Amino acid sequence: MKSLKYILSAGILTLSASCSNFLDVKPLESISDTQTIFDKTSAETAIRGVYSALSNGSYYGTTFQSIGYLSGDNIQWTGSQSQVQEFINKKVQPENSTISGAWTAIYRTINRANNVIAKVPAVTDPLLTETLKNQIVGEAYFIRALSYFDLARTWGGVPLITKPTAAPTENKGVTRSSQADTYALVLKDLETAEPLLPLTTDRYRATRKTVWALRARLHLYLKEWAKAEEYASKLISDTNYKLVKPYSSFFANDARGTQESVFEIFYSANEPNTHRGQWQPQTNGGTRQWAPNDALITLLNDPKIGGGRSALVAKDNQNRWYGNLYYRTPATDPSYIFRIAELYLIRSEARANLGKITDGLADLNAIRDRAAIEPSTASTKDALLLAVENERRIEFALEPHRWFDVVRTGRAPQVFNVTDPNRLLLPIPVGEIQIDKALTQNPGY
Repeated sequence: MKSLKYILSAGILTLSASCSNFLDVKPLESISDTQTIFDKTSAETAIRGVYSALSNGSYYGTTFQSIGYLSGDNIQWTGSQSQVQEFINKKVQPENSTISGAWTAIYRTINRANNVIAKVPAVTDPLLTETLKNQIVGEAYFIRALSYFDLARTWGGVPLITKPTAAPTENKGVTRSSQADTYALVLKDLETAEPLLPLTTDRYRATRKTVWALRARLHLYLKEWAKAEEYASKLISDTNYKLVKPYSSFFANDARGTQESVFEIFYSANEPNTHRGQWQPQTNGGTRQWAPNDALITLLNDPKIGGGRSALVAKDNQNRWYGNLYYRTPATDPSYIFRIAELYLIRSEARANLGKITDGLADLNAIRDRAAIEPSTASTKDALLLAVENERRIEFALEPHRWFDVVRTGRAPQVFNVTDPNRLLLPIPVGEIQIDKALTQNPGY
């Protein structure tokens, strides 16, 4: 099995099957990337391939997202595979196939982005205007930034591969950079992407506004509160985004691309979102192997805490609760990467840390108002931070935030009873370590 540090550029890319508009993401079919990027059509094909890798079942389709919520305290595993239970027990092993699949998928995404970044600027096709060329390259930089951000928050420092991989052994011996250096590359890529991208609203493709959303999240993780507040405010003040009411409006009744959405991934009947099958019960054609646990059910169904967010769960014909964020038949449910609700809660947390309690409370209460619950009365920094943490748990109950939120705030010992700090980062997949001896394992594994 090849390490994804060394993945060849001949991956699977995607091309629109029924729509001539480059910006239209639906539906998709697979083609080979053995041809070089040499004109407008092949450049557009290549950037579609980057998005296809991002949406893959092992990345934002299912696997990577599952790390974020299975590792938290909202979800139970109803199946029998011990490797999934490792996340719930907070004792993930290097042999775990989930982390291997996610690691591979993320590096595949990075390699496709690297191909676009390296090759598109040199294309001389007159049909590929400078504006479109900049947009394609900017999108690749954004997706590479998101990919390295996800690697850094999951595994810490990782090998930083910024050029296309053309041979299986090309990157052998590249050591891991620090987590700080990995985040620094994320910021550099976002700073490069921002002026290349249009200042438009597109909920399915990266724009300058999508860059702002990731910058707000990145600065929050880095505890750069003023910057987190600044970039969250750019989106909150944009009238193209709003907290839609009721809460379920952004996903119920086959909704997609609502004003709630800053960036979501489009799926179709030909390219389904594999999330659905894990959440839905057997009576709806799923397996219900992931299900809300009793603690989450209690919180969501408490009208003073969950409010309208109780729409995230439902009961099957055996009176068992199941998650209902992913429910469509066929499985065309979007994967939500950034919602405007997150930007409100990022700004609330940043403002709390800046001592702006009144303003931070207003942001928190905007979320609570949309959920149809009473406003919070938190009046101190610590009280507001705890209120934001609790709100994020409910607001993103079935989205991949909980584990990362509690780890980044240093609250894992109190919330998850994780007293071994080595467990706050996942192990590097054992297959990667075996292939390249320069790739060192995280401490404690």
